[in-house]
Amino acid sequence: MKSEKVVQLVYPRAQSWCRPPGRESKQRFLSGRQLDTVRNIARIMTLRFAASGWSFRRQALVGMFIGAASLCIAPASNAAGIKGRVLGFEHLRNPVWMAAKDPERHGYSFREPVTTVPAGMRKLFPQISKEVCVVALAAGPAAPGKPVSVRVSGGRTTPVTLVIAPGTELRFKNADPFDHRLYGVGFTTFPASTTAKAAVRRWTPQEAGRYELRDELSPSVVMWVVAEPAVVATAFPASDGRFTLNIEEPGQYTLQAYFAGEPIGRPMPVAIEKRDVDVSGRPLVLATKPPVEDNNP
Repeated sequence: MKSEKVVQLVYPRAQSWCRPPGRESKQRFLSGRQLDTVRNIARIMTLRFAASGWSFRRQALVGMFIGAASLCIAPASNAAGIKGRVLGFEHLRNPVWMAAKDPERHGYSFREPVTTVPAGMRKLFPQISKEVCVVALAAGPAAPGKPVSVRVSGGRTTPVTLVIAPGTELRFKNADPFDHRLYGVGFTTFPASTTAKAAVRRWTPQEAGRYELRDELSPSVVMWVVAEPAVVATAFPASDGRFTLNIEEPGQYTLQAYFAGEPIGRPMPVAIEKRDVDVSGRPLVLATKPPVEDNNP
């Protein structure tokens, strides 16, 4: 019987990584698949704390003490939220779209009705997340709020209707790849000016009132800014009509919805204490039926 020769294949071992002097041998986890940095991070942290004379237990105790002290000295917050919803927005019509139906404007549309689409969905009702603004009004005037960003893109602004306190700065950012020339209708504090791509234009309405803004280069761009001295909180409803208003101080407030720069629906008085209030069971009804002139298929 011939003997078989066993050949053992010996693969060269990878050259081990040399650790800097003064460091202990490399610690490995059971899996053995971690990178050097991950494997040794616990050991490195141990060496650093040991060198400074601090243990992990001391670090934990100090952290707990600092956290408890910060809670003791932190000012108490009286902020509360108002949760609600709006109904009847499907009966609203944007004035820009209604004006575009005028034959004298020569705004033709080549659309064909689709029988599979419900009749109610064929109406161009507003996108309430940018066109309906719900505010909380206080009994007295409020201070100006933080600067508000307005996005100009796609032939529209976001938001379309905005309610702010007088003295609040607005920042219009052009997100289109072309220029815009926004201007105010019927007032001189916001003259026509070119806003280039990615540029920002600032404007601060100082007096209370309703301001209509348009664009010389894009006729579909129309925005309404309402400077209301008593506004303390602003919210834009979600697609299902629900919204949340954040109130900083307890007191008596009035909820009011705005559309196309005008108040719409009945106001709702709400009393706020130190906890959230849910008034979704009493929704703000914006409209109960479509406009009479609505014959758009």
